[in-house]
Amino acid sequence: MRSLRLGLVALALAATLPLSGCVSWFLPPAASTSTPTGEDVAPELKPYYGQVLSWSSCGGGMQCATAKAPMDWSDPSAGDIELALVRQPATSGNRIGSLLVNPGGPGGSGYDFVKDSVDYATDERLQASFDVVGFDPRGVNRSTPVTCYTDPAELDAYIYDIVPGEPGSDEWLAELGANSKAFGERCLELTGPLLGLVDTPSAARDLDMLRAALGDTTLNYLGYSYGTLLGQVYADLFPGKTGRLVLDGAVDPAATDFEGTATQAKGFESALKAFLVDCAGASDCPFSGSVDDSLSEIRALLDNLDASPLRNSDGRQLGSSAMFTAIILPLYNKDNWQYLRQLFTDVFAGDATYAFQLADNYNGRNEDGTYRDNQTEAFISINCLDAHGDGDVATMRAEAAELKQLAPVFGPQMSWGGTGCPNWPVPAKRDRAPIVADGSSDILVIGTTNDPATPYSWAVTVANTLSKGHLVTYEGEGHTAYNKSNACVNDTVDDFLINGTVPAADPKC
Repeated sequence: MRSLRLGLVALALAATLPLSGCVSWFLPPAASTSTPTGEDVAPELKPYYGQVLSWSSCGGGMQCATAKAPMDWSDPSAGDIELALVRQPATSGNRIGSLLVNPGGPGGSGYDFVKDSVDYATDERLQASFDVVGFDPRGVNRSTPVTCYTDPAELDAYIYDIVPGEPGSDEWLAELGANSKAFGERCLELTGPLLGLVDTPSAARDLDMLRAALGDTTLNYLGYSYGTLLGQVYADLFPGKTGRLVLDGAVDPAATDFEGTATQAKGFESALKAFLVDCAGASDCPFSGSVDDSLSEIRALLDNLDASPLRNSDGRQLGSSAMFTAIILPLYNKDNWQYLRQLFTDVFAGDATYAFQLADNYNGRNEDGTYRDNQTEAFISINCLDAHGDGDVATMRAEAAELKQLAPVFGPQMSWGGTGCPNWPVPAKRDRAPIVADGSSDILVIGTTNDPATPYSWAVTVANTLSKGHLVTYEGEGHTAYNKSNACVNDTVDDFLINGTVPAADPKC
């Protein structure tokens, strides 16, 4: 979807249409400083695990603080980075402890997620029982960030410019690879050594340090989408420190780049088919044929946009890559399918305006051409540290052919991911392997049967692989289920996090 062609699309709960900013305004007073656990750690780590967090009001009943972490956990003397936190104190005044929340990505801002949309992230029962804590992982947004440009036009060009040549040709692949290499070198130039240290295991070590600094002897955690991978890596590294972990929209940590891309491509195509079935009953549906006819029409549209892009009023050209981004954003949530109808209606009529509005929303681009955060840079940087992938041209061509068979509409858009991370200027740091987390506490794993971004099969695999994993199935549409599906899911999660109640069997909500 981006010129980097990572294959995998962003695993972000935040990749939805705008959320209402809902917070609880009248809260009981909470301690202005934390009381660290005081646990025994190596001497060089004590300044981090033992730090006292100072909370200050930051509006809407929220409190904010900044923590410090070593840039390099293997060499704390190499310097520090900052981690930004926000919390809503427990509304009942009778707190169980902290509940740390991650919205996904990688690159999603947990700080913004909690501060702007705490009622979307958690329900009233959790807010009454926990201090709900959002944090920006290392490299992300308000924490010490990855930086890859000084002029937003540089990022515009990287995301939106149409690569010349026939997709899949030698010329086209060489240009993609050169773009990725130049972008990575720019990131390294502006970010420095941190670029090689924003991997998920390092973020999990930050998470354990934050737990101790907050004063919690074990971690209570709610991770969405990519946040489920962070939760699994944490449980693998610190099984004895797991409290109650909920993983919603689970990511399979053992999936290869191609396996992940293929599963996602089929997942988004399945969601597209469900949309088309639903669209047939709407008065404003721009499709009139069968589902198969409509799928062919969409694929033809994408091919036509490659050959003859639509020019937007700001001069940008709408090619198939930006159009793909515009399509998948509403597919994350069935409530947003109405926007897909408008998107296709407008683009079929030759108007690119709404397509760019959706693509810009997904990419975090503001109307004035600036970007609201660094989600794109962080997404790329973290993914490339988690695994480099295979940049062999013959392999990519074989995989592209298979993807086209598996998902004729979206497979071509999600191919060629090998042109990205193999050109990244720092080496990968995480091996893709199953995570068992022997010795952990119980972990709840939620899977939605027609989740386009993190397919249900991943949740089944994760729940079966974790030594204490418990599957909760939501039979429905959309990406993630807690606080946006039904009472069965919500009650199961709330009872687990608040009371430690583990379902005797999958409730199949």
